[in-house]
This record gives sequence, structure tokens and C-alpha cells, in this order.
Amino acid sequence: MHCDDFSIKVRDRGGNFFTMSYQFYRKTSLGHSLQESVEELIQSQQISPQLALNVLLKFDRAINEALSNRLRNKFSFKGHLNTYRFCDNVWTFVLNDVEFRNGDSITVKKIKIVAADGKNTAAAD
Repeated sequence: MHCDDFSIKVRDRGGNFFTMSYQFYRKTSLGHSLQESVEELIQSQQISPQLALNVLLKFDRAINEALSNRLRNKFSFKGHLNTYRFCDNVWTFVLNDVEFRNGDSITVKKIKIVAADGKNTAAAD
């Protein structure tokens, strides 16, 4: 397995590599709307399930690339760490009473942060 810019290169059973982008952003309002629209098009038989899958995979790739290359905003935050986990090169943090600062300040009661490594972490086998 090989991680690079929010994507994973995976070897299939035939020994060929293919790239799979993280699907974190399918859980955003934009991702949910896209999935609902694609499901409606499948149900009305306007597109095939295979085309729908291709649309979602392109969305995954495009949003990961855009956020990786275009987003440069920075902010700081401080809170109380509730739990953390590291699995498959992905960190997950749950924090309580978190204050975010970027000029203005906002406080939230609880937040879950999922962070994937965007750098090369392992060579492809």
C-alpha cells in the first residue's frame, strides 16, 4: 500500500496497482447531495450503477486534490483530548470544549478530527 496526497495505491489480486482516494468527503453536505442525486438517477434508470460509481470516485479524487493543492488557511485550536486512535495511517481525535482561533474565536462542545497522511509513507510493494 502507498499513500500520496490523500489517495491510496492498492495492489489487486492480479498484481496490478490502482489508486483509490479517501472517501472522507462523501459525508459532507456536498458529498451527501451528490450521492442522493446519483441514487435517484440509478433508480430512474438514467445512468448505470457503474457510471454512478465512476462519478463518486471522480468526486473523491477531485475534492482530495483540490483541498490538498488549493487550501492554505491556518487556524489554531485548544481543547481537552477525549480519545485518539491511529489506524491504517489515519489519525482520529475526539476533543471536548474546543476553542478555534483564526482572528475570531469560536468554541464547540465536541469535535471529531480525522487526519490522513498526505505524504509518501510507504513504498508500493
